[in-house]
Amino acid sequence: MNQSHPMTPRAAGLAVGALSVGTLLNPLNSSMIAVALLTLRDAFGLDVLTVTWVITAFYLASAAGQPLMGRLGDRFGPRRLFVFGMSVVVLTCVLTPFAPSFWLVCAGRVSLAIGTACAFPSAVALLHPITARSGLSSPRLLGRLQIANTAGAAIGPVIGGLLVTFLGWQAIFWINVPLALISLIGVRAFAPVDAPRPRQNLSRVLVDSDVPGVLAFTAALVSLLVFLLGITSSPPWALLGVAVVSAGLFVWRELAASQPFIDVRMLSRNRRLVLVYTGFALFNIVYYVVFFGLPQYLEEFGGYRADAVGLLMLPLASLNVLLTPLAARFIERRGIRPAFLIGGVWLVAAAALMATLATSVTPLVPLLITAMMGVPYCLVSIAMSQALYSSAARESAGVATGIFQTSRYIGAILSTTMLGIAFSDGTTPSSWLEVTVVATALGIVLLVLVSRWRPTSQKPVSRTE
Repeated sequence: MNQSHPMTPRAAGLAVGALSVGTLLNPLNSSMIAVALLTLRDAFGLDVLTVTWVITAFYLASAAGQPLMGRLGDRFGPRRLFVFGMSVVVLTCVLTPFAPSFWLVCAGRVSLAIGTACAFPSAVALLHPITARSGLSSPRLLGRLQIANTAGAAIGPVIGGLLVTFLGWQAIFWINVPLALISLIGVRAFAPVDAPRPRQNLSRVLVDSDVPGVLAFTAALVSLLVFLLGITSSPPWALLGVAVVSAGLFVWRELAASQPFIDVRMLSRNRRLVLVYTGFALFNIVYYVVFFGLPQYLEEFGGYRADAVGLLMLPLASLNVLLTPLAARFIERRGIRPAFLIGGVWLVAAAALMATLATSVTPLVPLLITAMMGVPYCLVSIAMSQALYSSAARESAGVATGIFQTSRYIGAILSTTMLGIAFSDGTTPSSWLEVTVVATALGIVLLVLVSRWRPTSQKPVSRTE
């Protein structure tokens, strides 16, 4: 497909559809594995602590891999990287079900995380040429990607439960093969080809890729996240020291590099982008506190079965998916800041409403809370995506989006740490009130933060911005 040739709305829609299928694979696999833990324990003779590494490995690889994949997309072209990532997913998910040991399954999960990490940064970077050539609205197309991300996380436990029950744990890998192939073929057929890049030898590519910066960033992030994951039991303080030293080396390296992996000088000047990253991490702490904490509370204190809890959580996911197109249209007409303010206020109110679960766990109460939470999760999330899109420079859209996704995983891991501390003495009404107070306070901080958001233009988001 010619890079400068106009795209029809139908072709643009098919391209974004193919990109959306690829972007749902990462959240799908991050949530689908949860229902396979018991089966994996029985299959490989594991204890509870060991089997959780199949989740941890995926989270760590995703958090560290997103900015790196974004950088590679900026360097070699987002379409090429997307196709590469889907190819990795297909190969990984064909081979991993035959792994003879649990640790090879974890290695497969790492490879799957890297392959799926190529998708979202590449998809966001490809929206620039798609919107420019088709004239379609960027909020609307971002909304489609957001629906895919939300749907992937929402349907993961349902699909995973069916696959594991009837086909075994191997099926949670196999399901990715047709989805990745559909996405790969669709992107090859409909997405704009990458702009020509000059050919360079391997040594030049390695220098331009800032390998020392990548390694320092990865070491700092992984050591920090592993420290946070273990903070509720026996904190590995040495890893905190490694994280601090690695972070210092990373900043020093990036300030000295001629082509840094992450331009920290630019980041310090682009306060709008820093606000987006910080706000997105805070937002995801509150999101995952409900997503992970509410099921535990309802099962352990409320006495609900797992299938009933899934139904009680359904309004959170379904409203998020259903309202995202409306939120995208609202942002298109009114702008990002009004969406931030309305979503932030609603999030604080919904978080405070969680306190009612300390007095009653009858079905109507969690249904009301998950329905209330579905609205701000939809509105704030799509506003964050659009704020990122409008704040990041086009030439570094891939790495900027990768850091954005890393903020999501940091928020998720911080939420599990918070829940571990709150529930350490039991899942009780008093511990749930602690969670509610912290979630509400974080919601207020987020509201204050997003109220400082100012667009570069006071006009609503344009159709091609």
